[in-house]
Amino acid sequence: MDIDLLVVLVAAFWGAAVGTLLPRAAYRFSAPSGEAWRERCPGGGHPVRGWLGRARCAPCGAGEGNEAGAVFYGPRAAALATLTALVCAALAAATGTRPELAVWLLLAPVGVLLAVVDLRVRRLPDPLTLPLAGAALALLGLTALVPEHAGEWTTALLGALALGAGYLALYLINPAGMGFGDVKLALTAGAVLGWYGWPTLMLGTFAGFLLGALYGGALLVARRADRRTAIPFGPFLIAGALLGVLAGAYAA
Repeated sequence: MDIDLLVVLVAAFWGAAVGTLLPRAAYRFSAPSGEAWRERCPGGGHPVRGWLGRARCAPCGAGEGNEAGAVFYGPRAAALATLTALVCAALAAATGTRPELAVWLLLAPVGVLLAVVDLRVRRLPDPLTLPLAGAALALLGLTALVPEHAGEWTTALLGALALGAGYLALYLINPAGMGFGDVKLALTAGAVLGWYGWPTLMLGTFAGFLLGALYGGALLVARRADRRTAIPFGPFLIAGALLGVLAGAYAA
């Protein structure tokens, strides 16, 4: 079997396996801004223990004929597993056997989780955003020591600072249009995009804003929003970073 195809298959399997563990975390983190993370199921108020695994409550399903005697809530494992597998497979196809692929595969599931949470409650959890930025820079720093890598850690660091500063400026200019969670997430996006250089950083940044604008425009056309409606920008920031990394990896 071709080595590149094998890498893609392994990455897809990794994404599917990790994606099945995300629903419970997605449910628990999907608390409106200002509220504590969810600790009980939505139906009967039973405790939700742990952060990884499917989001289901066995006590709520007792006697109701549900699968495995449980009531499911939150995002389904199959959907998150499929999405994460596709993202990881795409990253593997673009990056090949270069060592930074390991970094992308570790960061991708967290990006999927953040996008899901932001879509659900327009909130990017602090326990994920800032540690993710630190992890990205630390892992890329280690990767820079490994032969055959295709990026530059210095531009990753500068990219994180530059994009974070840019988003901070937008937040200060219009706090209603840009959440501070987006500012913190921009540090990670700047790091992964900056790894492949400034053109990749600009491409990924532009892609994120373009996707957000297209989504907002579609809502306006469908009369599901007006000009004052706030939309979650985190998913588009993440999608733009993904597109930028894919382009940078293919070009490297």
